[in-house]
Amino acid sequence: MAETADPLTDIDAVLNANLDFYRAFNDRSLKTMEALWAKSAPVLCVHPGWTTVIGRESVLQSWRAILANPDAPRVMCHDDRAFLYGDIAIVQCEEELDSGHLVATNMFIRENGGWKMIHHQASPLIVRGSEEPQRRPSPTRH
Repeated sequence: MAETADPLTDIDAVLNANLDFYRAFNDRSLKTMEALWAKSAPVLCVHPGWTTVIGRESVLQSWRAILANPDAPRVMCHDDRAFLYGDIAIVQCEEELDSGHLVATNMFIRENGGWKMIHHQASPLIVRGSEEPQRRPSPTRH
């Protein structure tokens, strides 16, 4: 009998959805970015230095503007950790840009059998705790 691969755990699936978000950002793929955001649950986004963007259309419009900007930074995600709360998941990670580091919180909801983003917030990482975390690159880091 042939062995089959184990299905992804929920943690793996959430971390993959999180990496898909960063791939969409770096590839400037509006189509992928639109597919990542929840359609039935309320969504919001706080880009660094922005006020809160609320509602799917407004959030997607903000991403259209960012992805259309040729000067938008490339972002590498690392030290990503997922926390599950039933059909809600939170991913905390660091974003590395040429200009510095951000800390990000990305929230997902289980929707139509997949994990869809409902919240993204990133802000500058100015001070680290006394224990420097072990830097662990994401498996598909660009």
